[in-house]
Amino acid sequence: MEKVERKKTVSLVLGSGAARGHAHIGVIQAIEEQGYDIVSISGCSIGAIVGGAYAAGCFDEYKEWALSLDKVSVLRLLDMSIFNGGYIKGDKFFERIEEIIGTPSIEELPIDYTAVAVDLLYQKEFWFQRGDLISAMRASSAIPSIVSPVSINGRKYVDGGVLNPLPIIPSVPVGADYIIAVDLNGPADNLARMAEKEEEAEGDGPAWWSSAKSLFSKHKQDEVEANSNYDAESWGRLQTINMMFETMQESLTQYKLAGYPPDLLISIPKDISGFYEFWRAEELVEFGYQVARKAVTDLESNQSIYHSFPKG
Repeated sequence: MEKVERKKTVSLVLGSGAARGHAHIGVIQAIEEQGYDIVSISGCSIGAIVGGAYAAGCFDEYKEWALSLDKVSVLRLLDMSIFNGGYIKGDKFFERIEEIIGTPSIEELPIDYTAVAVDLLYQKEFWFQRGDLISAMRASSAIPSIVSPVSINGRKYVDGGVLNPLPIIPSVPVGADYIIAVDLNGPADNLARMAEKEEEAEGDGPAWWSSAKSLFSKHKQDEVEANSNYDAESWGRLQTINMMFETMQESLTQYKLAGYPPDLLISIPKDISGFYEFWRAEELVEFGYQVARKAVTDLESNQSIYHSFPKG
């Protein structure tokens, strides 16, 4: 009787990075195509969302929705509230997520799942490994000063990236053959990106509406010159907050990697897209797929490297 070879197993760690999280979709596709069995996911922010959709068995439906997003549909999902300090509430976004995956509990998922958030009252990292999946996703992705904090059982939670943008530790006890981590805050690679220009709008609705529109205004040029990076003089409040948050996350990620290095690190350059460019799913999914396909192939090659920093 012919012996069936067991698939190698993977614990997947999906980092935070807002719109760049579409690259997680391509990474998952590449890992599965290489014949690996994903047995656990630990995620932070957008990583918790994409990972939750996968763990719930709704990966294809989530990908289809992500690819359908354009600027108008993204703007409609930004339910800013002038009565709540100008925060994005996130209700519309997660109503759509719930339509895709339903309302499963984490305990019901077929694979191990952890969403990492930060408990503001206890001022520490919190792992969601049981309870409502949607609530865990929301708590893990509540970006400070932009998205409303999430209240659960009397506690206030914000984005896990505040303390742990690449949550490797929850994947260790699973005992998979490999731990693969996807960092969305990798070193800038001078890639062309669609930088968004802040525009002052007068007499066109409340201030929060102008801020929202500025996220999607057309930049004066389609490509940013290699040495220009970001034009700080044109930054608005949201972009400044975003850049501060990304700087903090990049530093924290290096500490986490030093303490718990994965078997394979797939690094996505932080300048591949803007923070809110969710309408660029097609190219981001493809980028993640191409980078991961090469990196995962290297994992078991004769010249396999411990960490992979592919540049696309």
